[in-house]
Amino acid sequence: MSAHTDIRPEGWIARLPARLRPFALLARLDRPIGVWLLFLPGLWGILLGGAGVGRTAWLVALFAVGSVVMRAAGCVVNDLWDRDIDRMVARTAARPLASGALRARHALVFLGLLLALGLAVLLQLNRLAQALGAGSLLLVALYPLAKRVTWWPQLVMGFTFGFGAPLGYAAASGRIDAAGAALYGAAILWDLGFDTIYAHQDREDDALAGVKSTARLFGARTRPFLAACYAGALGLLVLAGWLAGVRAGFYPALALPGALLAYQVARLDIDDPGGCLRLFRLNRETGLAVALALLIGVA
Repeated sequence: MSAHTDIRPEGWIARLPARLRPFALLARLDRPIGVWLLFLPGLWGILLGGAGVGRTAWLVALFAVGSVVMRAAGCVVNDLWDRDIDRMVARTAARPLASGALRARHALVFLGLLLALGLAVLLQLNRLAQALGAGSLLLVALYPLAKRVTWWPQLVMGFTFGFGAPLGYAAASGRIDAAGAALYGAAILWDLGFDTIYAHQDREDDALAGVKSTARLFGARTRPFLAACYAGALGLLVLAGWLAGVRAGFYPALALPGALLAYQVARLDIDDPGGCLRLFRLNRETGLAVALALLIGVA
């Protein structure tokens, strides 16, 4: 595998004042795909929750802002934990904390600001959603440690990034039930699949650094594992829709995200890091296709 980095310091990032650029890179503002992948399960939950049009639009806006803020906060926590490991991995060696562009104290102040903004968003939600949102902070804090102790850090990532599904469902419906739980399961398996693809970019460096991942665990057997994850996610989406009593149009509309997931399985080349990154990014369109199917089912 060729060494590469997915950091993008050019474009609008390069036009920021020099003192702000490292903070923008620390927050991954150069790579909005992470915001999308955090936001989309929340969007699914909001749509399945079936609130009125006005309330749904307000929640979507809140979750969009919250996703930007909390994804940035999660990246700060991750880079604080991993700055020593990041120096040993080609893709991450240029991150601001790993490279020395920022110090830990700068990152901690920035994290405090982000968490304050996240709290402001959370306080706009109902009490159940507030409690769930506060509880999710434990996942955000512990996720970066998972790669040190388990071969399944991508599963922990699924629980963390997928948490928007029950949070959005609770914010829209005021309850947690079997439909919301099934949607969360679908988000977890979806995240597990695409983050395994992502982890193949670092497989060789991770082995040298002693970092565990499902990419290393499954290696050449990743394609059937990925197929199982994505099939399970689709099955749980069907179950969530049935439990929520969505309209019949939801089920054929799942053919589009199903095709996008099948494409990822078919095109996966674990020895092509650039190709893995492209397949990983395709999950924005995949998640939007699921949201479209839900919209058809609840409209």
